[in-house]
Amino acid sequence: MKTLEQFKADLQAEGKTAVEWAAEHNFPAWAVYRVMCGQNKCHRGRPHQIAIAMGIKANPQQAAA
Repeated sequence: MKTLEQFKADLQAEGKTAVEWAAEHNFPAWAVYRVMCGQNKCHRGRPHQIAIAMGIKANPQQAAA
């Protein structure tokens, strides 16, 4: 797992915007921004899925396997 700051640094290193990342992962850009700004706690639903895709939260399905 990585921190949110590491995720942001990775985006910058790849030369991608949050909007581009969101489109690549089929998430609405506004939802990605809410996770990046800490407005969502990412406990369940779409914010949780976004956090897993970002790598800032562990995938519970992989941990159980």
